[in-house]
Amino acid sequence: MAKFELDTEFVRKLAEILEEKKLGEIELEDGDRKIRIARPTVTYAAAPMAAPAAAASAALPAAAAPAAAGDVAKHPGAVKSPMVGTAYLAPEPGKPNFVSVGDKVTAGQTLLIIEAMKTFNPIKAPKAGTVMQILIDNAQPVEFGEALMIVE
Repeated sequence: MAKFELDTEFVRKLAEILEEKKLGEIELEDGDRKIRIARPTVTYAAAPMAAPAAAASAALPAAAAPAAAGDVAKHPGAVKSPMVGTAYLAPEPGKPNFVSVGDKVTAGQTLLIIEAMKTFNPIKAPKAGTVMQILIDNAQPVEFGEALMIVE
């Protein structure tokens, strides 16, 4: 395997383009080499997501109340987005959601799908457990690493 040499000046130029054009990320691929440069994201979702989170926690026992909004991504049961895209909670419009709060799931069970570049990618449960919270709305844009659900 050939050593990957990083051209830091090239990376700086890509970062400048990212900033100038107000892009969220740039990804380039050349054979086996791939580089992705992303701007840090600021999530303003606390206010819009407060209502669904409150409704979800109301259905749960007090012991299962959610952690503070900033701690959700650090939760050991957080299922995080592996990509940037649009998250869908159901397989298609008009169909029931893959899962709901309180559902028991098995490892590998589809929890939702994320559409990225016209490809629908199933997001599967990393472990068996119970869906404690759904942190996104249907058809919501999501970022890489964003917490989508809590499975305990």
